[in-house]
Amino acid sequence: MSIWGKVIGGAAGFALGGPLGALVGAVVGHGLDRMRGAARIGAEEVKPVAFTVAVIVLAAKMAKADGVVTRDEIDAFKRTFRIPPGEMRDVGRLFDRARKDAAGFEPYARQIAILFRDNPRLLEELLDGLFEIAKADGVVHPAELDYLRRVAGIFGFDEARFERIRSGHMEGADADAYEALGVSPDADDAAIKATYRRLARQYHPDRLIAEGMPEEFIALANEKLARINDAYQRIRRRRGMK
Repeated sequence: MSIWGKVIGGAAGFALGGPLGALVGAVVGHGLDRMRGAARIGAEEVKPVAFTVAVIVLAAKMAKADGVVTRDEIDAFKRTFRIPPGEMRDVGRLFDRARKDAAGFEPYARQIAILFRDNPRLLEELLDGLFEIAKADGVVHPAELDYLRRVAGIFGFDEARFERIRSGHMEGADADAYEALGVSPDADDAAIKATYRRLARQYHPDRLIAEGMPEEFIALANEKLARINDAYQRIRRRRGMK
């Protein structure tokens, strides 16, 4: 069963608890067949399920903040997160419920921040996923950018880290490559190489999956690593580094 099936078909609400669990429970209902699925969600699956629910809920809240959901954004959601066609209807139900829910995004963001407080790289991957959706129509609108900045703040990211994440999603000159790596343009070659190697290790897809990111999100992890590599290569070309 895919992670999407476990979110909707299993007893994810009971496993997660809190506002995320309550929202899933409201969509799934409490039928006997659903409750029997609880056995399929072991302790090791709670974080991947929570990550997946958070992506859906926070994407829906971002759509609400922007006021409109475009076809490009929907297509980006499907492409980035590899949702099987058979699961799309149920995922859509959870998305719509979250978008129409009167509660703000803050309780959901706080719950996921607490759950992944020891795995900030996964929180960054989640924020990357939201950026991918936001920029799908060709521009990150001011309301979306403000929303993403506020989510980042709840996740515990300072402004410098948020700007590094944002820069990785924006087209720009070579100067932006330094920001994407989180290094100063004045840093020497050795410091830049060391930073690149550290980031490449930390954000390798295999490591992220081992820390709790669902395998279905591998495309997102690969895109993150590609942005790190691209920023480093642009700096190398600019400096003539070997």
